[in-house]
Amino acid sequence: MHSLRDSHRRPTHPGAVLRQDVLPALAMTQGEFSRRLGVSRLTVSDLLHEKRALSAEMAARLGKLLGTTPESWLAMQTALDLWMVDADRLADVEPLQPEAA
Repeated sequence: MHSLRDSHRRPTHPGAVLRQDVLPALAMTQGEFSRRLGVSRLTVSDLLHEKRALSAEMAARLGKLLGTTPESWLAMQTALDLWMVDADRLADVEPLQPEAA
């Protein structure tokens, strides 16, 4: 499957989207955002500063709060996670060969 994504460009962390786009658009502080999400301010701060990966639960909380889908948030995190996989560590994996018909 071919991707339209530039494989040389690091995908955007979901926390960066929240920090740069969502919170400013909502004119909301990290404290208010964390209260509305029902998580600690430290959890939100770590996510916004890209020190923490987005969990499925956080994606569900964001989806509910913001009227988006958890899948959209998880897709961002998955793209980043896959981009960070070291291809050299996969060198010992031999692809299966299709059976001759």
